Amino acid sequence: MHIPSTPELCVLKALWRQAPLSAREIHEAVEEELGWSFSSTRKTVERMMEKQMIAQHVRHGVQVYEALLDKVETLAAYARDFGSRIMELDTPLPVNMFAGSKLVDATELAQLEQMLSDWPDEDDAK
Repeated sequence: MHIPSTPELCVLKALWRQAPLSAREIHEAVEEELGWSFSSTRKTVERMMEKQMIAQHVRHGVQVYEALLDKVETLAAYARDFGSRIMELDTPLPVNMFAGSKLVDATELAQLEQMLSDWPDEDDAK
């Protein structure tokens, strides 16, 4: 799985919270965090469509976008990458590090825990 860049993750988080969103709505959701222009947001959205991270649809005559990447799978990939590449861990990160997150609910937290606990088996299979 391709791990999204920081700006791409910011766009995905906006879409995971509320989708579909227009390009303007995406920009309004990420503008404060990223501090960039609407044209930069638009370009990022276009690149994300090319990478098949998000999809575009027309709704009520307006182009809107939704995430194609699964939230829990994406977060698990980030956690695996951080654990192995940054922290040089051979075991998965503890799921309690995600407790209190506004991004995941209890069901998603349980799914994330399962994905992280399966982590060594997935790596061994490669």
